[in-house]
Amino acid sequence: MLPDVENETAVRATADVFNSTVASWAIAAAWELGALDELNEKGSLNIDDFAARNNLHTPSTTGMFAAMNSVNVVERDGQAVVVGANFAEVFRTKSFFHWLVRGCSELFTQMPSVLRNENRIGRYYRRDPKAISFACRDINAKCFDPAFWTGMENLDYSFSVVADLGCGSGERLIQLAERYPGTKGIGLDNAGPSLETAASDVAAAGLTDRITFGELDVRSMAPRQEFDEVDLLTCFMMGHDFWPRESCVATLRRLRELFPNARRMLLGDKTRTVGVPDGEQEIFTLGFEVAHAMMNVYIPTLEEWEGVFGDGGWKCVRKTTVQGLASSVVFELE
Repeated sequence: MLPDVENETAVRATADVFNSTVASWAIAAAWELGALDELNEKGSLNIDDFAARNNLHTPSTTGMFAAMNSVNVVERDGQAVVVGANFAEVFRTKSFFHWLVRGCSELFTQMPSVLRNENRIGRYYRRDPKAISFACRDINAKCFDPAFWTGMENLDYSFSVVADLGCGSGERLIQLAERYPGTKGIGLDNAGPSLETAASDVAAAGLTDRITFGELDVRSMAPRQEFDEVDLLTCFMMGHDFWPRESCVATLRRLRELFPNARRMLLGDKTRTVGVPDGEQEIFTLGFEVAHAMMNVYIPTLEEWEGVFGDGGWKCVRKTTVQGLASSVVFELE
């Protein structure tokens, strides 16, 4: 009897889905443990040696590489590992895996509970803000920074104090302080663990006299005297938290009141995809949109963003498409 070809195809495809899930965790771990960076630099490593140098459990470390081997990220021959056919692209997008399986793991683990309406009360989900900040630092560097620095070059005035809304790791403020000597920065975020990491990094950079942080919810914070000195606002990967539209308009207007001397705001975010089949979504998009749906956070489309600025008291003078992150953009507002 001939085998059922369609069934065999489904069996293999289903195994690939399962194995890819395991591999996602392995990729995130391999980045955090330094294996991806070492492979990117040297092209190969020995598992026993890598585990010994990093005080890792060898059988578990072998399993991590086996998972990556299953999806051609690496090739493994016993304990010898070399980069595989998919390594370069996975290394480029490693922070997306980390955002998903480290930053949002508990949210997705609790999906059956989160989807039940009776459970969607109060703070019904949890994510890891430190892991998200760790991932977003690389996402910003790889995706948003080119458009961000283009926006900085387009400024037609010299700024002295910048406030970063949703500052996360504080990396953007550190970069600005180093590139523009004499300027000061204020980082605002409601994730205390992220701010702890940010403060530590600022201290290590010797910038504590120029960069300060406040644990505040940007959408509901009260006026502060130091806000009057701010003449530039930046906001990356959190603008979607302003929505739905009525709330976004109110927040944008409120920012004009809180920062009366801010002449420009650089706002970068991922927008909701339109007309793309589920099976053709690019990396990160599906995870980002599903996660925010579970968190009841509305992701606006590009057109919806463009239609809100006027009512919010801002004028969009320029927009730059973000390369490498589908449906993402940086708006230059005044």
